[in-house]
Amino acid sequence: MLVIPAIDLQGGEAVRLYKGDYKQKTVYSSHPEELAKKFEDMGAKYLHVVDLDGAKDAKASNKDTIKKMREAISIPMELGGGIRDKETVDFYLNEVGIDRVILGTIALQNPEFVASCIQEYGPERIVVGVDIRDGYVSTSGWLETSQVYYLDFIDELEKIGVKTIVCTDISKDGTLTGPSFPVYKNIAQHSKIQFVVSGGVKDDEDVYHVSELGYYACIVGKAYYEGRIHLEEVIKNVG
Repeated sequence: MLVIPAIDLQGGEAVRLYKGDYKQKTVYSSHPEELAKKFEDMGAKYLHVVDLDGAKDAKASNKDTIKKMREAISIPMELGGGIRDKETVDFYLNEVGIDRVILGTIALQNPEFVASCIQEYGPERIVVGVDIRDGYVSTSGWLETSQVYYLDFIDELEKIGVKTIVCTDISKDGTLTGPSFPVYKNIAQHSKIQFVVSGGVKDDEDVYHVSELGYYACIVGKAYYEGRIHLEEVIKNVG
């Protein structure tokens, strides 16, 4: 299983939000590229990056910081947040060298766009973020909630060729109360899609539990920044 450290960017800094609330943030580093290198040195085999400004404003707001991070490390990087047009997809995949982009809002609004990106780049480089609030898909940096039930959305994604999703229960994100295991159990029973567990991971045991369940990957964010997880050890133990 992949243990994927997360760096959320706002105004060029590494921050964490509480339940996706832009007013409740903690700044952890003014040099995200150094943080990225630290994660690589700990043995991480993948890095998860979110442009929070982009998610809210649909602009590549932190592109210079993201370029610096890409140049600082050699491990693969996935990036989400505000990637809603072909120009931005091309920019990050071709010019910056991001390994895979995570499409969110646009996947709900325009699934044909996602299908065309998969056709061009392949399902390994086009991932969809399924962000859930009370069972329904949330968009626009988690500021809006749709009327689309998450399992129905996953069905539609599979039909257009999506192979991997990053699935976050917003009510858990940044809370350190453990992942929404019932949500992931539902997905595993309902679908063959490969998913990344995201939101709520609080300690080593949570990561080991995700690994025992045989899931593809798990994102670690606040638990690391708050000193609640032995990240290097966990990465070594589960892959």
